[in-house]
Amino acid sequence: MQRKRYAPGRTRSAARTAVVLALGLGLGTGLTACSAGAPADDIAVDAKAGQAAAPVAPPGRYRTLFEPCGAVPQATLKDLLPGAAALPDVERDKAYRGVAAVTYDTDRRVGCTWRADTPDTSHRLSLDIERVVSYDAAVSDDDRAQEVYVRKQLAAGIPLPAVPPTATGAPTNPATGAPSATGKPAEGVSALAGEAPSAGTPATSAPAGTPATPTGTPTGAPSGAPTGSATPGAGSTATGLEPRVLDGLGDVAYLDDVLSTVGANSRERAVSVVFRTSNVIVTVWYREQTTGSAEAPDSAELQGKARNLARQLAERLEE
Repeated sequence: MQRKRYAPGRTRSAARTAVVLALGLGLGTGLTACSAGAPADDIAVDAKAGQAAAPVAPPGRYRTLFEPCGAVPQATLKDLLPGAAALPDVERDKAYRGVAAVTYDTDRRVGCTWRADTPDTSHRLSLDIERVVSYDAAVSDDDRAQEVYVRKQLAAGIPLPAVPPTATGAPTNPATGAPSATGKPAEGVSALAGEAPSAGTPATSAPAGTPATPTGTPTGAPSGAPTGSATPGAGSTATGLEPRVLDGLGDVAYLDDVLSTVGANSRERAVSVVFRTSNVIVTVWYREQTTGSAEAPDSAELQGKARNLARQLAERLEE
């Protein structure tokens, strides 16, 4: 048997390349074009690049916030701060003017606090207005705001209402019953409502890198809230006065009512009304504290005043 002669520097790969080139020259441009085409991997990449991009969730309705200290009419402040009428002119004007909350971005979060004291009674009113922005293109601002709202409601101990599935079977946002703006619940909402998240989906409230809430005010009661013993809904167990979900206020809303014992002889009632309109969440916190022999603050009166102010602010957002 005759052995094949060894050709220096010529490998099997090079030989195959030569054969391919020869075939290409012999069969014309048709085969040459096929041989010179993109590799399979590149074709797959091109196919993926040609696919339609995932839809981007719509932005929220609001891009800015109104100035809070000037948002409450003076007639309303006189009703909410009855003790201010007896103050000297300078102090009365200061009480009605309010103190703006410290924040580094007034387009994202604003607040204001008013206070008026008498020897037996103290009244305090606080507003917290937050514009929620989603940093996930797949989650709308409204859905992210709904998630923040749900956290607040659950923290207040008010359960979410049962939401039946829609006729089309589309997922819905908790506490609204309306289909999600993106066709799916906001991330983490299912877990917050006590439902197990889908496999592989973290129950997080915001994507990594989301900036912290731009304010020094906590998401619960405003700073300065009493630290004494508190009983949610205590003294307001009459039908219609218990902490509850509210209808006809914004997209969703709830009311909380807490009676506290402060020190040896003081009682305080704090009523908060929280509502969401699109991507803005408004919290009205109204407190009355009595001392000595004065009667405990009346639940119905405080709730009525807080709800009235919340309605005025909801109308302001609609302007």
